[in-house]
Parts: sequence; C-alpha cells; structure tokens
Amino acid sequence: LVSIGNICRSPIAEAVFRKLVADEKLEHKWRTDSAAVSDWNVGRFPDSRALSCLRNHGIETAHKARQITKEDFQTFDHILCMDESNLRDLNRKSNQVKDCKAKIELLGTYDPQKQLIIEDPYYGNEKDFETVYEQCLRCCKAFLEKYH
Repeated sequence: LVSIGNICRSPIAEAVFRKLVADEKLEHKWRTDSAAVSDWNVGRFPDSRALSCLRNHGIETAHKARQITKEDFQTFDHILCMDESNLRDLNRKSNQVKDCKAKIELLGTYDPQKQLIIEDPYYGNEKDFETVYEQCLRCCKAFLEKYH
C-alpha cells in the first residue's frame, strides 16, 4: 500500500488490511506492508492523527515510514496506491525494474462506493482521517474478498 509520504493514508490502509487478515485468520497467506514513493519521511512514525484514528477503531500499528524499493516490485503480487500521482510514480519506477511482478493499481478501484481517489488528509482535520479510514476499510474488505 503506497502513498506519497507513508505517514497518513498508506499506514492506515496497511493497519486496516492487517486487521482484516487477522480477523479472518489468513496471516499465513498475506504479507502486508506500506511504503512511500518519496523519501521525505523515512523512519518516522505515522502522523499522530492517523494513529489516533486507528486507535479509535481498536487498531494499533508500529509502522515506520519507508520508501518503496526495487525488491517490492519483484516480490509483492499487488501494489495498491492512493491517487493518480502515486500511480504515475509507481508505474514509472516499475518500468525501471527487471522482473516486476506486482500488479499496480489504485486501492480505490475496489471501493463499492466508487470513490476512486483516497485524498491525502495531511492538511485536513480528524474528520478527513476518519474519511480515509472508512475508504480504506471498504476498499480493503472488497480487495480481500476478491483475492481470498
């Protein structure tokens, strides 16, 4: 799961998907991680508002931001991102990777409510983080149902 900085949307999506997988007792079938297309926040914990939002839903995460690697394109089956800018950057990066096996697409593709883009809540408020959580939950549920 990829976003620009890996401190808001993608760690929320990662934590949500990880919980869904655990609830379904499918941990042995899934390797879940999140990353950034940029290197701006490498090593930082998620935004405090993202952590608060997750905690409000009973989800904890110890994720630290990292940048996507060449190996990610070679080892993951799916790389899901949050917006068109992420999609363009990932497609460009994947073209430089030999043996890219990952299917790269927008996480919003799986939204039953057809909200294709998951907007960055960084400059918003707690309500914006809650919106991201709800979108990620819908999308991750639909994705898991499709590939489970």
